[in-house]
Amino acid sequence: MEGTKPVNKKLAAVLSGGAVLVLALSGCSSDDGNKELDAWAKQVCDALPAQDAKVDAANDAIKQAATDNNAPANVQKTDSQAFQDMSDAYKALAQAVQTAGAPPGIDDGEKKQKDAVAALTTLSTSYAGLKKQVDALDTKDQAKFADGLQDIATALGTLSKSGNTALKNLEQGDVKDAMAGQESCKKVAASASARATTS
Repeated sequence: MEGTKPVNKKLAAVLSGGAVLVLALSGCSSDDGNKELDAWAKQVCDALPAQDAKVDAANDAIKQAATDNNAPANVQKTDSQAFQDMSDAYKALAQAVQTAGAPPGIDDGEKKQKDAVAALTTLSTSYAGLKKQVDALDTKDQAKFADGLQDIATALGTLSKSGNTALKNLEQGDVKDAMAGQESCKKVAASASARATTS
C-alpha cells in the first residue's frame, strides 16, 4: 500500500490550492447599485454556497483518502464519488448562471454569461471524465494504479486552475460590485479566503 501513497499525496497537494470556486470578489458594492443587476447578482450568488460546500467537501475527501494509508480500492471509491460531486456542482452552477440570464445593463453581458455557462459546463464534463478515469483504474496492480493516479493528478491541476477562471470574466466592473454586495457571495469569498490561509 505504500506504493500508492506518494501519488495519493500528490493528488492531495494539487487540491491544497483549495478553492476551486474562488470568486474575484474584492472591494465593496456601490451604494447607488443597479436594482436589476443586484437582483441578477443575488440569483447567481445564492446558488454558490451550496455548490462551493460540495466542491470543498469533495476536495477534503480526496485529501483524507490520500493522508490515510488507504487501500487502492478505497482511494478509488472516494475519488470517484468526489469527482462526481464536483461534476454535479459545476453543472448546478452552469444552470444557475444560465437561468439568471445575461447581467442587465452590462456591455457584452450576454456573451459573458454564455462564456461562463460554457466554461462551467466544460468543467462539469471534465470532472465526470476524471470519475470515469479513476473508475477504470486497476486497483489490484499497485504500479498501474499509481501511474493512473499520477495522470489524474496532472489533469486535476489543470482543472483547478480553469475552475478559478470560469466565472472571472463574468465578474468584472459593475457585475463584480453587485456580486460583492450579496451576502451569499461574501460568504463564499470568506470561505475561499479561509481555505487559502489554512492550506
